[in-house]
Amino acid sequence: MLYSIVILLALCAVAADRHHLRRLKREGVGPLRRRLFIAWAALTDSLPLIVAVAGLLLRDHSTAYIHWTMWIFWAWMVAIFSRIGFYAFNALHRPRLGVLAGLGIAGIMVWGATAGRTTLHINAIEVCSDRLPAGFDGLRIVQFSDLHVGTLVHPDRELNRLIDSINALHPDLILFTGDLVNIRSSELTPAVLQKLGALAAPVYSVTGNHDTGRYIKDTVAQPADESLAQVIERQTQAGWHVLQDTTVYLHREGDSISLSGISFDPALHRQRHASQLHVATLDKTYAGVPDSLFNITAVHLPQLWPQILETGHGDLTLAGHVHGMQMKIDLFGHSVSPASWLYKRWSGPYRQDGRTLYINDGIGCVGYPMRLGAWPEITLITLRKCS
Repeated sequence: MLYSIVILLALCAVAADRHHLRRLKREGVGPLRRRLFIAWAALTDSLPLIVAVAGLLLRDHSTAYIHWTMWIFWAWMVAIFSRIGFYAFNALHRPRLGVLAGLGIAGIMVWGATAGRTTLHINAIEVCSDRLPAGFDGLRIVQFSDLHVGTLVHPDRELNRLIDSINALHPDLILFTGDLVNIRSSELTPAVLQKLGALAAPVYSVTGNHDTGRYIKDTVAQPADESLAQVIERQTQAGWHVLQDTTVYLHREGDSISLSGISFDPALHRQRHASQLHVATLDKTYAGVPDSLFNITAVHLPQLWPQILETGHGDLTLAGHVHGMQMKIDLFGHSVSPASWLYKRWSGPYRQDGRTLYINDGIGCVGYPMRLGAWPEITLITLRKCS
């Protein structure tokens, strides 16, 4: 589906360019100017193809290659959306407005790749449940997700800002819901682990699809399973607790709740964007967990929420994965995003039968280094006991 969207956009850009070229001919624009336009349009329209060919020719997808492809893809988006904005007004015989529209679109996308990509937004919500024991009333949980360390442009600066922002919230518990790395375990350098270990509250995490090593091309140099094992081991070295299809119990003021973590199943790699999914590990995850206990479940894929609800657990389920596709607009209290084309639930809180799902928009980027509307998110969740 994602590839289909890119192909559709590319075809629309080519069609728009051809239409504009015919318009230039009708208006009697000189051949030199037309040739310059053809060269510019051909160069920018071919950028996705250049990226695809490079990916096929390279032996492996290094961190440098991923950075290069993300910025090339972003440049293509800037070029085609700005041009289409210009074409729209030019077709209405308002070329000056078209120029302003094109420059405005380019400016917004440059802003999204700078301040929009790096400015953290803290969303604070309360989750109320009559199943929550009194001892946990007021528990402060921080959720963050989808760090994609390998895509951070300035890792030291961005990680310092993230860690300081989380610690400033004084959470009782921190939950990370997957995709710590982008491609491989080597992204978790000693410097990165030192910063991740500076979080000032207990951290529990689960693995996401990018953590499993399935995006490594040269699996002879490093097998996927080996990379996954190292991702888990290095989180443990940083003092994090990785929940691998298991449940732990939290105690506070004489009361207890359960905390479950569902690992990303590599068998779901090709279906990771499907609207409905099913995993076979939930029996293991919730084995022996009393239904009477309030349960928090951390999972990467929000599509598993219906299956979690069927088990009778997941009073609060925290997920990530979607990023809001790094673009969303809030209109009259409703959010609009390309993510809604792929996912039934894709950002923020959802409630059903007294249970809550919260989907965090993540920190890092995939595909292109830009965020518009779907800002890098830290979620502060306060648990409340309903009377």
